[in-house]
Amino acid sequence: MKKLYLNIVSPEKEIYNGEIESVTLPGTIGTFTILPQHAPIVSSLREGKVIYVPEGGEEQTLDIEGGFVELSGGVVSACVD
Repeated sequence: MKKLYLNIVSPEKEIYNGEIESVTLPGTIGTFTILPQHAPIVSSLREGKVIYVPEGGEEQTLDIEGGFVELSGGVVSACVD
């Protein structure tokens, strides 16, 4: 299985950067989950929770007010407020 990496940044700082098993995001038109080998995607994000599972770790939750996410080449890049 291919690897999936997540990088979450806010205007103030980097929040998370590392390998993950999955990430669930509050998309503008609905919540969606990204798993390894997901097709490339760009989406705006609404207020809600980002839920990610670090490789071999426990589920983590982050409350956001909105932002954008892009998945390209196995890297999920989220810019959040």
